[in-house]
Amino acid sequence: MIHGKPTRKMFARVIVVGNEKGGSGKSTVAMNIAVALIKLGHRVATIDLDSRQRTLTHYVENRRAWAKHIARELVTPNHLCVGTESEILSTEDRAARCMALTDAADDLAPSCDFIVMDTPGQANHLARLAHSMADVLVTPLNDSFVDFDVLGTVDPATFGVTGTSHYAEMVNETRRQRQLLDNVVADWIVLRNRLSTFGSSRNKRFVDEGLKELSRRLNFSYIDGLAERVIFRELFPRGLTAVDDLDEITLGTRPTMSHVTARLEMENLLTGIGVVASDKEEIVDQNRDAA
Repeated sequence: MIHGKPTRKMFARVIVVGNEKGGSGKSTVAMNIAVALIKLGHRVATIDLDSRQRTLTHYVENRRAWAKHIARELVTPNHLCVGTESEILSTEDRAARCMALTDAADDLAPSCDFIVMDTPGQANHLARLAHSMADVLVTPLNDSFVDFDVLGTVDPATFGVTGTSHYAEMVNETRRQRQLLDNVVADWIVLRNRLSTFGSSRNKRFVDEGLKELSRRLNFSYIDGLAERVIFRELFPRGLTAVDDLDEITLGTRPTMSHVTARLEMENLLTGIGVVASDKEEIVDQNRDAA
């Protein structure tokens, strides 16, 4: 798991939030992980590899702007955006971009405990490289067979798992290469996002059974992630996270039960992926004292 200081001397622990399908909540998860780690006393940097969409970059920029607006310090990771907006790259260009990412991580590592990388919702050379660098890979996945398809295939009659898909095969290959290179087995955690009390219970059961079967085949941990909540979308324009202080000045509005529920949901998620263990109370107390 990933709580605590990194064990390799002068190297940061690399957490990659990845999925080749967009709209799964990668940037939200990445930002919440980064802020939670800072609040636990760690030195954290974030790298946005989607230089076209730049969602994580905008998230950080929004946070800095909101902190200035409310005249209150909001802990923020050291942030970089690495990549290119061009969709057509030569072999030399791809090699240069990969070198830029490697150099950025190497430069940040001595001064960081953790580096959190947010990958684009598509396959490219930088995303694959990031996956190969991961000590921990976190894959948010919406609660549907549309998203399930990036991990595995199912029988249309029984919904039983029939095989693995492109993204899962890529992850397996990068994990295998990482183990051969430096004998590190990267942890892989799949978050089942956008859970809801509505919808087909039959579909939820089939997705749940499919993910449990794939977790055995592909050696990943499978936990519940975030429900579909308007509150997470409302926090983005101000750069806020569910683990920030629940007070009117920070939020810009009176706290509601939605804020409290989102906080608990995020803390459960962070505990599940190992960011918060016995330190969970430390985040809660810090926010309570500041409120």
